[in-house]
Amino acid sequence: MSTETQAAAGGDASRIHNIGYRSYDGPRLGRAYARRSLFSQTLRGSFGLGRSAKSKVLPMLLFGVMALVAAILVAVSMAAPDASKLVVKYTSYAIYLQAVIGLFIAAQAPQAVSRDLRFKSVPLYFSRPIEHADYVIAKFAATASALFILTGAPLLILYVGSLLAKFDFADQTKWFGQGLVSVALLSVLFAGLGLVMAALTPRRGFGVAAVIALLTITYGAVSTVQAIAWETGSEGAVQWLGLFSPITLIDGVQTAFLGATSAFPGGEGPGAGAGVVYLIVVLALVAGSYAVLMRRYRRVGL
Repeated sequence: MSTETQAAAGGDASRIHNIGYRSYDGPRLGRAYARRSLFSQTLRGSFGLGRSAKSKVLPMLLFGVMALVAAILVAVSMAAPDASKLVVKYTSYAIYLQAVIGLFIAAQAPQAVSRDLRFKSVPLYFSRPIEHADYVIAKFAATASALFILTGAPLLILYVGSLLAKFDFADQTKWFGQGLVSVALLSVLFAGLGLVMAALTPRRGFGVAAVIALLTITYGAVSTVQAIAWETGSEGAVQWLGLFSPITLIDGVQTAFLGATSAFPGGEGPGAGAGVVYLIVVLALVAGSYAVLMRRYRRVGL
């Protein structure tokens, strides 16, 4: 092949063709839309919606357990000879079923954040248009909302059942409101702690184990030490030991401010003074969780 022929062939190979792509000239939806989309995607994913059938099994099963137990309690309350109120308080329901709640957040917090870390897709989120705060707020809010749905739906079943049983409307409404405040606080606290533990590692299995350890082992340890303190006559230490476990923190806050019956040994929770300390610790943990997540995603989002 001659030099001229080779040059012509090379010129044909490097020629730029116009294949008809057009620049995007439509509306730019911006950060707010991206933040809402991320929130919606994470919330739906927490219950397996938009994912495979296998991914729906665990969250839907746990939701079904929470709802079924509430329905059974309503039936028991209505069948009681002197039926005038529910057999369980609204504020106590989440405490009794904390294992189900802990398993839900242990499974779904890594789902919310670990995959992005594992597949190194976090920098793509921050290329444009969202910022680190948008990502963290959307994930935090979606996980807390999923927990609130999980814990609030059974309370709604209890409330509707109590009205159908013609229990006192004013009392049931008041107690229902107290229960919603309690589970809202629990949802925000558990979401923050769960996301922090899950975001520390891209390995989902490690994230699940870390969340379970934080929520379950701490509760078991605190409850054991509280029981020992109660049996040895150190009743005053019981309420302060409750500061070292997420679920006992919620127990203390709702006992002090929401008229709940404490699950502490002896049924004696913190008073208003100690309750302020409990509330401050809860708020500090929520704020601290947000700060840790922000720091984490500033590092991995580069």
